[in-house]
Amino acid sequence: MITMNDIIREGHPTLRKVAEEVSFPLSDADRELGEKMTEFLKNSQDPELAEKYQLRGGVGLAAPQLDVSKRMIAIEIPNMEEEDGEPFLSTVMYNPKILSHSVQQAAIEEGEGCLSVDRHVPGLVVRNAKITISYFDQEGEKHKLRLKHYPAIVIQHELDHLNGIMFYDHINKQNPNYAADDVLLIQ
Repeated sequence: MITMNDIIREGHPTLRKVAEEVSFPLSDADRELGEKMTEFLKNSQDPELAEKYQLRGGVGLAAPQLDVSKRMIAIEIPNMEEEDGEPFLSTVMYNPKILSHSVQQAAIEEGEGCLSVDRHVPGLVVRNAKITISYFDQEGEKHKLRLKHYPAIVIQHELDHLNGIMFYDHINKQNPNYAADDVLLIQ
């Protein structure tokens, strides 16, 4: 089981590397890592388990955050419309990439956080409001997915980890809370 002790923190060199593609068929180790990453996210969103194992809540986790420089991310985004319903998106993505994105930009009003960053970093992280991505599942099947707003931002945050980019790299250094008038602010 993955705990917070397994997640490397900012300053670790792996977080600044461009991760390697995952090859198919998946190795047992890559398949197991994907399953453990998903389990961590589910546990981190369960109040009892999160408290028991001292887990910070997360909706996404990239393999580089576990010191594994491979292009794989786990996503567990709850469905905001339904209490205790099916998640909006729950998957492990291997070799994900953005195929296209909107001109419209968006940012989470309260800023972003990261399991690899133990401090609050104030500021808006402006990203694309809509994206179309492709990725492979654990069986090697290719998928294409269109996302907007919060889910699109989560995926872009995790994809940044695969490219050695931290969320705070996007924050305007001179004016951290600046966003152009046409940037959609998501609550």
